Amino acid sequence: MQRKVLVTGGAGFIGSAVCRHLVAEGASVLNIDALTYAGNLESLATIGNAPNYRFAKIDICDRRAVAEAFATFHPDQVIHLAAESHVDRSIMAGDAFIQTNIVGTFSMLEAARAHWQALSGRERDAFRFLHVSTDEVYGSLSENGSFVEETRYDPSSPYSASKAAADHLVSAWARTYGFPAVISNCSNNYGPYHFPEKLIPLIILNAIHLKPLPVYGAGLNVRDWLYVEDHARALDLIVAHGRIGEKYNVGGRNERRNIDVVRGVCAILDRLRPMKRPYESLIAFVTDRPGHDLRYAIDATKLERELGWRALETFDSGVEKTVRWYLDNEWWWRPLREKVYAGERLGVIAEEAGQTSARSPASRLAQATIGN
Repeated sequence: MQRKVLVTGGAGFIGSAVCRHLVAEGASVLNIDALTYAGNLESLATIGNAPNYRFAKIDICDRRAVAEAFATFHPDQVIHLAAESHVDRSIMAGDAFIQTNIVGTFSMLEAARAHWQALSGRERDAFRFLHVSTDEVYGSLSENGSFVEETRYDPSSPYSASKAAADHLVSAWARTYGFPAVISNCSNNYGPYHFPEKLIPLIILNAIHLKPLPVYGAGLNVRDWLYVEDHARALDLIVAHGRIGEKYNVGGRNERRNIDVVRGVCAILDRLRPMKRPYESLIAFVTDRPGHDLRYAIDATKLERELGWRALETFDSGVEKTVRWYLDNEWWWRPLREKVYAGERLGVIAEEAGQTSARSPASRLAQATIGN
C-alpha cells in the first residue's frame, strides 16, 4: 500500500529535497507551504506534474487549513520542516520566527494529534510525526567534542531559541499524550536549490558576479556540513524507522572553518570558470555577527548504528556538485537575486547600522553576510 507523507515547508531548500526524494521512492506526498520569501515552487519543477505529488499553499499557523489538509489527505507520516531559518533575519526581526517556529509547530502538533487519535488499529500504531530541527539548539562547542542527542540545550540566537522551544513542545506532546513523535537535529545543509542568502550559494553567486566575498570576523567559525540529499535520505529513514520519543542527530562529519569553505569554493571556480585573478582575491572580512557560535559538530553515531544511515557525499564531492549546479542553473537563481535577495547584509543590530554605514566604501561593498 502506498504510504502518504505530509511535508510542511516542502518548497524550501531541505523540504524540496525531501519531496523530490519521497516522490522518487514512490510515496504519495502532500506539500504544504506558505511560500514566504524562501519558498520556491521552481525547486519542485522536476516533480510538479508527478501523479504522486500535490501542493497546497497553507500557513502552518492557520489551524483550520492545517486540519483540513489532514482530513483530506489522511497522511501516514508527517515530516515537519516549515520554519523561518536564517539566523541573521532572526536578529533583525524575530516575530516571524516566534510565529512560525513555535506557534506553527504547536498548530501542527495539535492537528496531527487529533488526526492520530481518530485512527485505529494498525493505522494508529504506524502513524509518525517527525520534527526537523537544528544543531544550533545546542549552542556553541569549544575546539573539542561533538553534539550528541543528550547535549544540553543552550541556544544563542532568536532563531535557535525558537527552534529549541519547538523541540521542547514536540517532546512534551510525546510524553504527555503518548504522541508518536520523533525529533532530528541536523548540521549545516548545502547543495542545489539553496536560497542565496546562505553561505555557499552566496559565495558562488557573488564570485561569478565579481562582488566581494564577505567573511564574518576572521572566518574561524566551524560548521559541520551535510549534503542536502544525504539529509533527505536520513529523514526518510527516521520517520519510517526511528523510535518514538527519541532524537537523532544528522551530520556529515565534514567540519570546516568558514574561511576554508570560502577558499574551497573559490578554488573550484578557478578551475571551472577562471578569471584573470584568483577568486580568493575577492574575500573581504567584515564585522562579526552578534552571538556568533564558534563551532558546531554533530555525532551521528546513533543514526548510523540504529538505522544504518551513512552520508554518501564528502564535503569535497558535495561542494563540487553544488558549484557546478549553480553554474548550470541560472534560470533558478537569477530571479531570486534580482527580485528577492540581492546579497545585502542582514543581521545588523539597529545601533550598529550607523557604524556599518560609516565604514569605508570598500567595506560597504562587502555587506552581504557569511555564515549559517
